[in-house]
Amino acid sequence: MGLEASNADDDAALARRIIASAPSRRDVAAEAELCRRLGPRIRLYGLKHLRSEAAAADLMQDVLMLLLDKLREGAVREPSQVVSFVLGTARQTVIDWRRSGTRRTRILEKFPIDLLPAEPSAAEEGLEPIDVQRLRGCLGALPERERAVLVMTFYGDRPADAVAEELNLSAGNVRVIRHRGLERLRGCMTAEEGAA
Repeated sequence: MGLEASNADDDAALARRIIASAPSRRDVAAEAELCRRLGPRIRLYGLKHLRSEAAAADLMQDVLMLLLDKLREGAVREPSQVVSFVLGTARQTVIDWRRSGTRRTRILEKFPIDLLPAEPSAAEEGLEPIDVQRLRGCLGALPERERAVLVMTFYGDRPADAVAEELNLSAGNVRVIRHRGLERLRGCMTAEEGAA
């Protein structure tokens, strides 16, 4: 009990430092330490309730970004309850994601993977040909959220703000998800044939 109380006190002290430093300056060290301390708890919550490493990582990022924003704004009234705030936010985020799951499914149905061109177009002449079958497989192997963001961005030609609104995310989170998805897609496309 003493160790848990000490940890909670440390978390509260870090939260107070972040609140006190905003908005004129950011206490980067306090922010990094609070994220280091709370991130694993959020990740474990995500793994338990979402059963996906990628979804747990997304949850951790979303909750920590929201926490830091709220602390910088001074919107967390009781820094001593920062852990409760984080776990409550994680819980509500999971509930929101489950509610919006049907919306994501509709988007993926509207923009199916099969809409990729069967052959490279004339505009792509001079470029290295793309293995469309492999691209389909790699795109299909991405987590649903990353696939939806990539399809809406590149096939639907929609900006991050529009994608964020449709998927109930922040535009910054859409850009992070898009970057992560592109890295995974690139890794899959460039992997050895046997490893893919």
